[in-house]
Amino acid sequence: MSNSSQISRGYTIALISVAILSTTAIFIRYLTQTYGLPALILACWREFFVFLTLLSILALVRRSLLRVERKHLRYLVFYGLMLALFNSLWTLSVSLNGAAVSTVLVYCSAGFTALLGWWILKERLDWGKLLAVALSLAGCVLVANALDPGAWRSNLVGIIAGILSGLWYAIYTLMGRSASQRGLNPWTTLLYTFGFATLFLLAFNLLSGGHIPGAATRPADFLWLGKNWAGWGILILLAAGPTLTGYGLYNVSLTYLPSSVVNLVGTLEPVFTALIAYLLLGERLTGIQFLGGLLILGGVVFLRIYEGRLARQEQTGLEPPPS
Repeated sequence: MSNSSQISRGYTIALISVAILSTTAIFIRYLTQTYGLPALILACWREFFVFLTLLSILALVRRSLLRVERKHLRYLVFYGLMLALFNSLWTLSVSLNGAAVSTVLVYCSAGFTALLGWWILKERLDWGKLLAVALSLAGCVLVANALDPGAWRSNLVGIIAGILSGLWYAIYTLMGRSASQRGLNPWTTLLYTFGFATLFLLAFNLLSGGHIPGAATRPADFLWLGKNWAGWGILILLAAGPTLTGYGLYNVSLTYLPSSVVNLVGTLEPVFTALIAYLLLGERLTGIQFLGGLLILGGVVFLRIYEGRLARQEQTGLEPPPS
């Protein structure tokens, strides 16, 4: 296969993966609106079905990936906790803010990732990253309508959940970098983190006593959908479709394209989500929220391009710009 054909195939696969991933918030919004499914119960079932689906696939095709060294278990438990917290905040944000707003908000994680990478991993924090941080955080404020005092009164939990979902996605991203540095297979990592996240979400629901927004108030709430088989089908499709298929194709695209290019293609996710949410759910971003979204995406795109330039400079032996 020629190089141009490989690149074309890579872009096609990357675009399909992003289009599939962009439906995640649509599924969540539909389940919370149509069936009134509480956010943390939905998140718990989603983690469980992802774990069960991946466990079944790996048991059939690559049983060796089911095994993990004992020395990695404590790390994977903590990774699962971070995933459980992220998906709790993300699902709650979608239920309160809508699919489009919540997806845009989670992309402020690029700014948080730069800050946390500097603080925890001692990565460089130069003018380029600081600019991306400023754009991302300013965009978060606008998308969340945080400048409107009325929004804080009517949607305090939604604003906090949306912004914190971006922060926890940044933490989850850094954990992913650390997992690859430890030599963990990404599918093994995915299996165990979703398994442990299921247990943590089960505990959040059962031990909260109804004090956590979106959590179960009694064990019977886990069967919220009852005999509504269409609802269960959508929930299973949410886990097996956008999550596993989306991430699987994303990983395949990395075999054809550099990660920096795939990451840039990934910034189309909130665009796809906003379009689908408009067509199927009737959601609309206000002018201020649209501007905020442009700031967030602008910060993400700039950061990807800037980091790519730094990587090329390091490969050619050039000195990076001063921080």
